[in-house]
Amino acid sequence: MANIDLTKFEKKIVLRNIKADDIDQIIELGNLCFPNMENWTRKHLESHLKVFPEGQFCIEYEGKIVGSCSSLIINFDEYDDQHTFDEITHKGYLTNHDPEGSNLYGVEVMVHPDFRNMKLGKRLYDARKELAQKKNLKSIIIAGRIPNYHLHADKMTPKEYVEEVKNHNIFDPILGFQLKNDFVVKRVNTNFLPDDKQSLNNAILMEWFNVEYRPQSKKHFKTAFPVRVCVIQYMMKSISSFNEFANQCEYFVDVGSNYHSDFVVFPEIFTVQLLSFVEEKTPSLSVRRLTQFTEQYIALFTDLALKYNVNIIGGSHFVEEDGKIYNIAYLFRRDGTIDRQYKIHITPDERKWWGISGGNEIKIFDTDCGKISILICYDIEFPELSRIVTEKGANIIFVPFCTDERQGYLRVRYCAQARAVENQIYTVIAGTVGNLTQVENMDIQYAQSAIFTPSDFAFPRDGIVGECSPNIEMVVVGDLDLEILKRHRKSGTVTLLNDRRKDIYELIIKDCPNPQSFR
Repeated sequence: MANIDLTKFEKKIVLRNIKADDIDQIIELGNLCFPNMENWTRKHLESHLKVFPEGQFCIEYEGKIVGSCSSLIINFDEYDDQHTFDEITHKGYLTNHDPEGSNLYGVEVMVHPDFRNMKLGKRLYDARKELAQKKNLKSIIIAGRIPNYHLHADKMTPKEYVEEVKNHNIFDPILGFQLKNDFVVKRVNTNFLPDDKQSLNNAILMEWFNVEYRPQSKKHFKTAFPVRVCVIQYMMKSISSFNEFANQCEYFVDVGSNYHSDFVVFPEIFTVQLLSFVEEKTPSLSVRRLTQFTEQYIALFTDLALKYNVNIIGGSHFVEEDGKIYNIAYLFRRDGTIDRQYKIHITPDERKWWGISGGNEIKIFDTDCGKISILICYDIEFPELSRIVTEKGANIIFVPFCTDERQGYLRVRYCAQARAVENQIYTVIAGTVGNLTQVENMDIQYAQSAIFTPSDFAFPRDGIVGECSPNIEMVVVGDLDLEILKRHRKSGTVTLLNDRRKDIYELIIKDCPNPQSFR
């Protein structure tokens, strides 16, 4: 007997994480599974993959997506007992995903109508259970539809309906399936999904407990997560050498370290002070001479960050790259690593006097005190940038600035305070004061450096942690509690990040190697 080619009988089924290339098929699947309900859009699914790719699963059968599910991690204790679908999913975008949470929340499961006798739903539920065990999560929580309830609503309440399904007197395809998969009924949510007409807007909150869960010592919320910031209001005065400049900088870093600061923040282009002993005829030539100090400047602040065990926002400095001059802010971490942010928006004066070019990349930085961002002076006046870095996870925006008169300063200040309110984030502004009489276009300075918070009961009355006196050399030190910020974003008097109308507008980054949209 000839050998049988077994490959022609094989049917390949694969359970895997969802990829961007699957989005169109999943949208089509949703329209098949829930024809009379509002389904995922491309923007929703792109957001799922951005915030928690591990929690999005699909089943591929013979090269076609026939099942999928979405989930996120939360601390369920932070949500109301009668939460809605929009609340628990941030209107379907899952941007409330909390990697440090204790519960996996299952948002939805879809199985193609033609493949519903293959136990694909169980495979998806098992994938969630494996994920919960892998991440040592306490439980999986779901709010399941009861699509047959409308047939019995005139005779019984949702609670009575659940009991009848549990006793096998009524068949419900979803509730029955979830009970078979070891989910325990917790309660009825009476207004969960407005367009679920079959369930009459009801959902059954259910929970599967991870028996392998190992309790952690951490609480859902830490008591506090203070980050201490020391802001330098730096005096621009004539000096005779780089060593003199270095001594001044070390003095302020030492002050910040003595106050056990996590960050010491210097102002924008304060290194222009070095031009007080450089003789050049025009501002543009002076700036190119200034770029020759770049390596000394970087070496100085790298050493200071290590020596004093503090992260330093090194103000900003003019740097020449490929014949162009950029205004660059450097982050010198206390572990010796360095990062940088280019100033993106260039003022008319910077362009006119110095020929400065703008950068193209909006970055956030990981530090031992969480994610931060640096927006240089003029950049804080463009609200899109602050929204983007907030969406990327920043908790603090540092704003080194340099302004010559009060009106310019107030633009920076008012915008920094507005960004703190709009994005429920901390903003820190650090500026220069004094005079450089012999340096053209930098002869006068005006500043009142400060540390700002959102405006709510959890924060200082005026949204100001601290501020310097105007126009004198000094420092201000303040604590920014990241845990209070986290709570405020979830349950403040207003929740601006949650309440944005992502259904009618979005923010897109263009002209990047990999453009991204933030909704």
